[in-house]
Amino acid sequence: MSLRPRSIQQWLATWIYAGKEAVRRRRELYEETERRRELERFIRDRNLVTFFQPIVRLADGETLGFEVLNRPPVSSSFPNAEVFYQYVGRSKQVFAVEQCCRELALRRFGEEVQEAPDLRGSLIFLNIHPHVIADPAFRGGHTLRLVEAYGFSPYQIVLELTERGAIEDYERFARLLHHYRSQGFRVAVDDAGTGYNSLQTLVCLQPEFLKLDRFLVRGIEDNRAARRMVSLLLDYAREAGTRVIAEGIETASEYWCLREMGVDFGQGYAIGRPAQRPARGSVPAMPGERLGLA
Repeated sequence: MSLRPRSIQQWLATWIYAGKEAVRRRRELYEETERRRELERFIRDRNLVTFFQPIVRLADGETLGFEVLNRPPVSSSFPNAEVFYQYVGRSKQVFAVEQCCRELALRRFGEEVQEAPDLRGSLIFLNIHPHVIADPAFRGGHTLRLVEAYGFSPYQIVLELTERGAIEDYERFARLLHHYRSQGFRVAVDDAGTGYNSLQTLVCLQPEFLKLDRFLVRGIEDNRAARRMVSLLLDYAREAGTRVIAEGIETASEYWCLREMGVDFGQGYAIGRPAQRPARGSVPAMPGERLGLA
């Protein structure tokens, strides 16, 4: 039986589509294999670059501490840090990667302190995925031993929670955090003021520090709605005993507006860029006209 022209066209289209799908799947499998191998090399060789960004008290510019940021070298698999950490969060290597990052952060900050002893008492903000908090290996005290091995106190360490959407049971997670707080560690959450997940985190976990989302900080001197939201968060924080950090301060106007509003601390390019050598932050010069915060 001969095929009609239309039947032949349908068969060819199906065959071509199946071929393209097979090629796409092979490419995805190859790329996934390469990403996994590269991630394993990062863990094995610890070839991440460590940066330190200062966090200062807005009232007087005194440096409170540093957020420690570990960044992978740019590659075809991981063109930037965001892609890298998104992949890590979906992988089974979250604990291994974060353990590597914590060790690098503490070791490298410890090395810097040897040359700049005045930084010894600084707070150290370490980014940490919620899945790691719940991992039995983490609860075994590895981080406490690591902190003490490099001559720091757990009271200097602030565990900054990332990927809050990964928290499935807030009550259980709050109980886990109590264990670390009993050892002296403190907790920070970022992106405060962005949706239900953020508010649930503040109420249930009661962090010692909350970081205002960059969206609220950007151009806040000209954004009345953003100032109202920040004022509400400040009121809540004062009642809860939480200190507020404005993240992503990029201009002098933003700095002085947040300072006049009573925000406790800040970080951002206007204060100090991430650098491989920790350096104290600086206060940007006040804008020519005093800010009006109606």
